[in-house]
Amino acid sequence: MGVEIRESPVSDAEYAEMEQFVHDYLAASVQAEDEGGRMRWYPWHSAEYRFNHIRNVVELAEEIARAEGANTDITRVAALFHDIAKLEVDQDIHAEEGARIAREYLEIQTDYPASFVDQVCSAIEDHSYQGDIDDLTLETRSLIEADILDKVGANGAALMLLRMGYESRTHMDSAEMVGRVLERGEEAKKRVRSQTATDMAHRRLKRVRWFKEWLEDEIADIDPEE
Repeated sequence: MGVEIRESPVSDAEYAEMEQFVHDYLAASVQAEDEGGRMRWYPWHSAEYRFNHIRNVVELAEEIARAEGANTDITRVAALFHDIAKLEVDQDIHAEEGARIAREYLEIQTDYPASFVDQVCSAIEDHSYQGDIDDLTLETRSLIEADILDKVGANGAALMLLRMGYESRTHMDSAEMVGRVLERGEEAKKRVRSQTATDMAHRRLKRVRWFKEWLEDEIADIDPEE
């Protein structure tokens, strides 16, 4: 069952201001660190990657929310803030800290209803929940499913191939690495519940399967049975 709020309190201008705030917050969270910040030796732990991931999740979450009858404003604002603290605190508390930052921003910079702010912050705080997402609101489920989906498919494969260089691997390992994306994707697909997200996961995994087959076909020393 969805939330009670069905009006759209977030204007395009207000959303653009929020997006700029998130972008600047991520950039500031690494600028003061002498060695580039926590785990920044991989480019996908940079402020640039994290902001791109957030924008991907916003787009996916909004599409899922609209199709599944969730409140799209609550979903997209929660998605926008969901990883804002990712680069400055440990993984196990980034959701809670992100909810705190979002609440502070929304209560000071906007005049949205308290119920709206509460539901946004609840979705952010719960987006790392590892249990059965059927127990959560539609808005939180849409955010979690979107967060899962961004790591599945062509984007996930590209990131895994990029990782090869940092692990001193050659292109001979590419099918194996893409195979890892498939394995993780199949596990991730088990967590999504909505038909919209399930269909998205299916399409994304199909692309990765094709790519793995093409790699095995075109690189002579790759054994397709491995």
